[in-house]
Amino acid sequence: MLVRLPPPYDLPLSIARSQVYGVDRATLWREDGLHRVLAGREVRIDAAPGGVDVEPHDEAIEAAVLRFLGAPFDLDGFYVWAAADETLARLVAALQGFRPPLQPSPFEALVTSITAQQVSLQSAAAIRSRFIERWGVAYEHAHAFPTRERVAQATEDELIGVGFSTRKAEYVVGLARSDLDLGVLAELSDEEVAARLVAVRGLGEWTADWFLARHLARPHAWPAGDLGLRKAVAAFYGDVPDLRAFAQRFHPFENLTAHYLLTGLRLFPPA
Repeated sequence: MLVRLPPPYDLPLSIARSQVYGVDRATLWREDGLHRVLAGREVRIDAAPGGVDVEPHDEAIEAAVLRFLGAPFDLDGFYVWAAADETLARLVAALQGFRPPLQPSPFEALVTSITAQQVSLQSAAAIRSRFIERWGVAYEHAHAFPTRERVAQATEDELIGVGFSTRKAEYVVGLARSDLDLGVLAELSDEEVAARLVAVRGLGEWTADWFLARHLARPHAWPAGDLGLRKAVAAFYGDVPDLRAFAQRFHPFENLTAHYLLTGLRLFPPA
């Protein structure tokens, strides 16, 4: 069944990042379609005029698919605003239909960030895929991302066995067993979310910024500590000594700007 997204929408372009950096068993591209466990069922998502085709389909699945595919982002507003910035206007024209996807659950978002700390994204994807296969539930093609409750019962040595460093294994198990209320974070301000996350061992400012950006879709999220974003800003705007302060240039669309700069650097690097 067709699930509509504001046009233009390009599914392969929007999820290409996961293909570039390696297979993640929870987000599986197979035979020109995307498989993902959402709302308790494995769904297949195919590109379609006006949005995506989703099978199976029901109301809960549609809501989950829309959020997963980045429907909360104000892409139309961003396109209008970006027209005043020569660099972003070129990127918007080149990346028409790119809508950043969102990580469906807060636990997945945080574990994904932990796996990506200080390693290549390819290495992180490989480790995460083994983690998903070991503790996630297998459906027909994709796996459901491991639940917090299941990971809380794992040992650090077991996580080390699938490729985690000792410290990251401690972080993931510690997060799963912590008293952090993940369900309430969406109700808090950006500052309150960041404060609660960085109070947990292994979750720093970089993780908090990406959680705001890739899970909560907060418009002002700006991962100033991200090396990739620093490279992208330097490539398109030159050397910027204070990357966090530079975010003011892109207000009120810091989050979408970061996504477009990162994707633009990968696909259309300046000559």
